[in-house]
Amino acid sequence: MRPGPCLLGLRKYARRCLRLQPYLDHPGDGRRFPQIPAAALLWALLASKVLRVHAFSATEQLVREVARALGVNRAFGDDALGYFTEHLDVGRLRAVLFALLWRSKRNKVFDHALRLGLVLDGTGNGRSAQKRCELCHPKRDAKKEVVGHGHKMVGASVVAAELTLPLDVEYYRPGQSELTAGKRLLERVVRASRVRFDYVVVDGLYPGIPFLHLADRLRLPVVARLTDKLPELSEAAQARFRDQPPTARHEEKGERIELWDADDFEPWWGLKWPTVRVLRYRQYRRTGKVVEAYWLTNFSPRKVGSLALYRICKTRWQIENRFFNEGKKLYGLEHIPHHHANSILIHTLLTCLALCIERLYRLRHLHRGGRRPYTPVELCRRLWLALGAPVPLDTS
Repeated sequence: MRPGPCLLGLRKYARRCLRLQPYLDHPGDGRRFPQIPAAALLWALLASKVLRVHAFSATEQLVREVARALGVNRAFGDDALGYFTEHLDVGRLRAVLFALLWRSKRNKVFDHALRLGLVLDGTGNGRSAQKRCELCHPKRDAKKEVVGHGHKMVGASVVAAELTLPLDVEYYRPGQSELTAGKRLLERVVRASRVRFDYVVVDGLYPGIPFLHLADRLRLPVVARLTDKLPELSEAAQARFRDQPPTARHEEKGERIELWDADDFEPWWGLKWPTVRVLRYRQYRRTGKVVEAYWLTNFSPRKVGSLALYRICKTRWQIENRFFNEGKKLYGLEHIPHHHANSILIHTLLTCLALCIERLYRLRHLHRGGRRPYTPVELCRRLWLALGAPVPLDTS
């Protein structure tokens, strides 16, 4: 009988199949006088995230109890993890995430998808009563009084059908905006990843001229939510589509979809697009709820039809659900294990790396041979159960 998944098998898959061995052995440790090997600390952090263990103290206890089953040969305290993440190289970790995406594309991981998309969105994580690092933003109540502090970031996820891989994040400091951080993040991801994306999806905060022209320079089509932040285009689209019948109707997953599509809207002043295409969709859900939204894009109708554009618009929720929501509720993204600027960024990027390893292992490696893929909770339970199995001695 073939053995089930375990953390040692997951580590072997990451080291050999994903070719992460150089990074797992030498992650860019910046400690001056390290007493505990960086490889042991790094794998303990990644394994804890896959097992959904959030606090450094819980990681310490886990290593002390089942060190051999985790593949860690050294016990340590939670203060060692805090000091380690303070001095870990962020640039090397980002380079590993970009290399993992490039290698996945080269290994045809995304060949089942028609298009490879990039989705950007902002969120916040972590709370504290006082400002404790340079990334802390003040939180104010209705009276504009400071009631706490938190952190704000922009995340980027790669979307290909059912597979969503968190790729990178950009935290921004007080006084900076989400749009500024999003522009930095988009340019870094597109230029450093060496992967050609087919489009970028953003919400209604981003379709300003600087962001759209940056996407043009990067040769990246944009699909953006159309809101009242662009009043002239929004009013023109509503006036045109209000009394028109839908240009297309579809049935998808038991839901009725009505689409209005036109590509001849005038660009607003300063935008270097010949025309603007606007899509309106009305989705009748099985619960009886009706969802309606407007989106703008520079995609040509000859390249992307109305239904395909509607599906691209809906990928905006994949970063919300499969990165932010799952990351916060299941993988400790909301929890700040060590309040230090570099440690917070390392914690978030390691969560991205752990999610990528777990999803590629679960959906692409374990799914071979036509077997039903494990759900995330099934894989987590099996990994926990495998910790109690006897581990053979390594006599090599």
